[in-house]
Amino acid sequence: MRLVEGVAAVDDVGDFVARIGDIADEAGVTVQVFDARYVVSRRHLERAVELADRAIERGENVARDRAVEILCYVAGRRQIDRALTLGVDEGRTPVVALVDGDDAEAEADAETALRELLDPAETLDDYDDELVRDYFEIQETELAATAGSVEDLVLERVALLDVEK
Repeated sequence: MRLVEGVAAVDDVGDFVARIGDIADEAGVTVQVFDARYVVSRRHLERAVELADRAIERGENVARDRAVEILCYVAGRRQIDRALTLGVDEGRTPVVALVDGDDAEAEADAETALRELLDPAETLDDYDDELVRDYFEIQETELAATAGSVEDLVLERVALLDVEK
């Protein structure tokens, strides 16, 4: 799995998503782009990919498309429309793009193409605490009751998606 960080300047979401789809299709890899303000860590994305692949292998996936299944796990939601909140919107958005496939050269080609769409920036470890806590419904009392961090609680939400099926 490769991650590409940057800022996306999106005039038309449909056009941007189509361009991402073209990159994925041309390289033969899975590509999913996230609003980086909702992604708490690399581990958040790694765990979502692991669980999405396991769901697909077991025939328990809710989405036909692997990229959308990964999106659902990153979001900790079975409802695709609710998970789309973690995608890009019109305007300038800090993003992290996930590229995953079986061929390192194909991943590198997709990574290069994605970099051409984004203004360079480090975005991965700069999530919006308030936005994340609101989206994942993490209350102050929950944080106080555990020795874990916001990241730990988000990873728990991602893992609990399997239980909610």
